[in-house]
Amino acid sequence: MTNQRIARNKLVTLTYRILDDAGDVLEHNDLPVSYLHGGYSDLFEKVERALEGKAAGDAVEVTLTPDEGFGEHNPDLTFTDDIDNVPPEFRRLGAEVEMQNEAGEARTFIVTRIADGKLTVDCNHPFAGKTVHFEVQIQSVRDATPDEIRQATGGLH
Repeated sequence: MTNQRIARNKLVTLTYRILDDAGDVLEHNDLPVSYLHGGYSDLFEKVERALEGKAAGDAVEVTLTPDEGFGEHNPDLTFTDDIDNVPPEFRRLGAEVEMQNEAGEARTFIVTRIADGKLTVDCNHPFAGKTVHFEVQIQSVRDATPDEIRQATGGLH
């Protein structure tokens, strides 16, 4: 069997770690995850470009600035209120609170701070404002099936 290279319409299976500038692990996935290469997934464009042409067994490292990755931290997506105004089930760090705006759009906020009788929730991605380093280990590369391509493209391929 030939060692296939990553290209459009290849199903790629990989593991990864995301680190901050200090080298601390922000996220890791030792269980292989798969995606269809070619701009179909939520994979960051710079990471997908770095994977192009690689094969199973290859390792790739990519650094993403906030603009290339998770975006800048937006202070308008952070809210602080008196803890007494917050239901008891949300009075813990890491609690997820779903809120809707006037248009009925739902967003998930995470409790990020509790201090001095105040509770802060934040809707920014936890990695917003950070430069992150992806370490990717390619597990396998194969041709995607027609069904996998249809599923990834919503039948538009």
